Amino acid sequence: MATVQVTEKNFEATVEQGTVLLDFWASWCKPCEQEAAELQQAWEEYEPTGQVVFLGADYVDTEPEARVYLKKFGITFPNGPDLATRISQYFRIKGVPETYFVDKNGVLKYVQVGPFTSLDQIRAQIDPLLNE
Repeated sequence: MATVQVTEKNFEATVEQGTVLLDFWASWCKPCEQEAAELQQAWEEYEPTGQVVFLGADYVDTEPEARVYLKKFGITFPNGPDLATRISQYFRIKGVPETYFVDKNGVLKYVQVGPFTSLDQIRAQIDPLLNE
């Protein structure tokens, strides 16, 4: 797992790079497995544009299981542990999976509670933010 430590300061710097998709997940979460392939497909589609930053926050998990999960689903976008649940507390998540979409101005635009069921569902949130 490429460790990414998200703090308020570096999250603000990340937002300056463009639209941000922040996904909370866990290796023990079955609904997270349902959306893993779609999130990776979306990352592969948007990453070359440089307009969308994907971040994964591993929630209440262990590093070995998290690494197995990322490898199993071929996840290549940056992921890191939600140390002491600081990030999830900041966003006040209700559970996993939960995905936040933040525009280039740092404004939270949409929260997906539960798994995505298709790549089109993810595109439907990202594309309008790119056209703002």
